[in-house]
Amino acid sequence: MTFSSVLVANRGEIARRIIRGARSFGARTVAVYVEADRHSPHVLDADQAVRIDTGYLDVGAMLDAARRGGADAVHPGYGYLAENADFATAVIGAGLVWIGPPPGAMAALGDKLAAKQLAASCGVATLTSSDDPTAASTVGYPLMVKAAAGGGGKGMRIVHDPAHLDEAVAGARREARGAFGDDRVFLERYVARARHIEVQILGDAFGALVHLGERECSVQRRHQKLIEESPSPIVDDAMREAMGAAALALGRASGYQSAGTVEFLVDDDTRSFYFLEVNTRLQVEHCVTEEVTGIDIVREQLRISAGEPLGYGQDDVVFSGHAIEVRLCAEDPENGFLPATGRLAAFEVADEPRVRLESGVNAGCEVTVAFDPLLAKVIAAAPSRAEAAATLALALERMHIGGVATNRDFLVATLRHEQFIAGDTTTDFVERAAPHRATALTDDEWRWASTAAALWLQQWNRSHATVLETIPSGWRNARLPRQRLQLVAQGREVTVDYASRRDGTFDVGDGVARVHDATEHAIDLEFDHRRRLARVTLADSTLHVQHPRGTLAFHVVPRFAIGIGDEVQGGLVAPMPGVVTDVRVEVGQLVEAGDTLVVMEAMKMEHLINSPAAGVIGAILVVTGQQVERGASLVVLDTLGAT
Repeated sequence: MTFSSVLVANRGEIARRIIRGARSFGARTVAVYVEADRHSPHVLDADQAVRIDTGYLDVGAMLDAARRGGADAVHPGYGYLAENADFATAVIGAGLVWIGPPPGAMAALGDKLAAKQLAASCGVATLTSSDDPTAASTVGYPLMVKAAAGGGGKGMRIVHDPAHLDEAVAGARREARGAFGDDRVFLERYVARARHIEVQILGDAFGALVHLGERECSVQRRHQKLIEESPSPIVDDAMREAMGAAALALGRASGYQSAGTVEFLVDDDTRSFYFLEVNTRLQVEHCVTEEVTGIDIVREQLRISAGEPLGYGQDDVVFSGHAIEVRLCAEDPENGFLPATGRLAAFEVADEPRVRLESGVNAGCEVTVAFDPLLAKVIAAAPSRAEAAATLALALERMHIGGVATNRDFLVATLRHEQFIAGDTTTDFVERAAPHRATALTDDEWRWASTAAALWLQQWNRSHATVLETIPSGWRNARLPRQRLQLVAQGREVTVDYASRRDGTFDVGDGVARVHDATEHAIDLEFDHRRRLARVTLADSTLHVQHPRGTLAFHVVPRFAIGIGDEVQGGLVAPMPGVVTDVRVEVGQLVEAGDTLVVMEAMKMEHLINSPAAGVIGAILVVTGQQVERGASLVVLDTLGAT
């Protein structure tokens, strides 16, 4: 069962993580990529890469890539084919080593309905559910519509009213089919005041099975995890032992090998826990468990698949400190966490505080609607939970990010929220606690950052001048005139009025600024009696300026504006780039407020475009299958009573 070269059947940050793990294990790596990923960092991280013409769900293409790349083992990562028992069987049938659990265990546990039945047979409590999407009365409201295959929050809908059940089932089916190739769904009782807690297990081929403690993953949006931590702030020794025993019972009943995760829903009021599902793969959040146990889970997967025994028992697993992970995503929290796209002009982690970064992108990468919006995972470990949260918040603030909207500011606000610090982190945290979705800067912070932008640009213009480069910008052979630069950031317009003085300083408004140094990517500025070194990135006509609480993107307003055409009056526009998957209306149709007009898909998630008011459809400007950009007009709605 030995192997020397691993095909990584995945992309992005998890592909890079597996490549590092395989290399440290002494194995070469083969990456796969589609055309849209040709510039992705994972492609060049591997020893070689094979382009596939279809996609990451194509079993035949993956096996062919392994053959062409000379791989003798396959690691699926997470998502895509990672929990596909047929893929595991095909890999083994091709004479390759499958780095994951046995296909039989995957089939028994990977299907959520079958896993619930197995859990019940092991005496583990489960939530009331039904595999008949029309049997809502046996489950009761509110309920959750869930995909039977896969995970990651895809194919899930909360339903409070019977009138919305059919739409929720149809939407969950479409989303599950696109993400996992399996559109089966089931209904499950929904617990509003709950926590999502999971237990990591590891098993070898010799019957050894251990758990590595729990992770809490309750802070979510759109049923997708945003923040994960280990240990959970509410799990004590007795609860950990009980949940661990339940997880191991399921593992033993299925003959589990490799890494897996048993997920539970915990009622926050009673502390009772209920089995949800088993993820028969590596989890996105495995990093926090590695940080508190010191066990490299990817390495353990490789060892187990190579036929090695675990070599340790449950008593040998030691927990130390606290670790918290955030998912840094390309999305706009102020716009309902809708996915964001664009080119990453800047993407850099500060040297301090030291954190762990698992990233699938770097500066210059294009973020598109073709893939999940996850850009990176950032993990902080410390002796205490409070210290880990503070360290992580500061590290996020000091990250230099520009070009694409992200949830960075929202994550910082969450980590510093009093309810998060108190450990009050149920699955309704985002709606209940309502952390700030963007950083609100003070007037002094705006003044300093905009001055840094203006004077960095002044220095940059001088250094790139082709003539008179030794002459100060704006110079005349009389008194030096004042210069004005108009900037726009976060919808706010700022005018920086400055003049160069003969001693090398600048009059800025009613203050004096001194540029101690300016480089291609930074400015050392003293202004308002405060001196800071700020990172700066220029991309097209936008200056991305680092300030103590994040990055401001200043758009330079041209001196002479060019007029643009009028917008479509009464037009409903796309809130994000994506693909139109369904047009629900016809010209002349009468609609009510809240009616779905168009369905779009972006980054593997479905989004409904609903009517804001009652009216008549005046025009339809898109067709099913059409790719549209953010702001593109979709339909024209003539509202009733409009003049």
